[in-house]
Amino acid sequence: MNLYVSVAIVVVVVVVAMLWMLRTRRIREKYAAIWLLLTFAVVVLGVFPGLAFWLSDLLGVQTPVNLVFAVALVVLAAVCLQLSTEVSNLEEETRTLAEEIALLRADMERAHPEVTGPDQVADGGRQFPGDAPADGTSPGGSATGDAATGGAA
Repeated sequence: MNLYVSVAIVVVVVVVAMLWMLRTRRIREKYAAIWLLLTFAVVVLGVFPGLAFWLSDLLGVQTPVNLVFAVALVVLAAVCLQLSTEVSNLEEETRTLAEEIALLRADMERAHPEVTGPDQVADGGRQFPGDAPADGTSPGGSATGDAATGGAA
């Protein structure tokens, strides 16, 4: 199989995968745009291979392959840096949300002192007025029926 045909197949697969991921919301638009731009660059270099030779001569790189690897290294480093920034922002947002939840929970406990403790709830969480009890009973009776009748409904 010709190298150009192989590259064309890979490009088509990448474009289809990006469109599918966009459609199913598995990737955000800004990331898809970056990958589609890189795919477009590969197509341009595949269609015009002389462009890689011209750029390598212009930049003083000995062979076009070295230029492609250098550009790929820079692109991957930029992607890693950008993703690290996103992860840092998400960690900060998660920490802030956890603190807000803790404050809201403390406010709720102060506002409703009749709340049962975490040791009385099966899942370890708090139980607030109006919540169904953790043992499956109704808030005012037993699980099998009225206590006065011995459990008969």
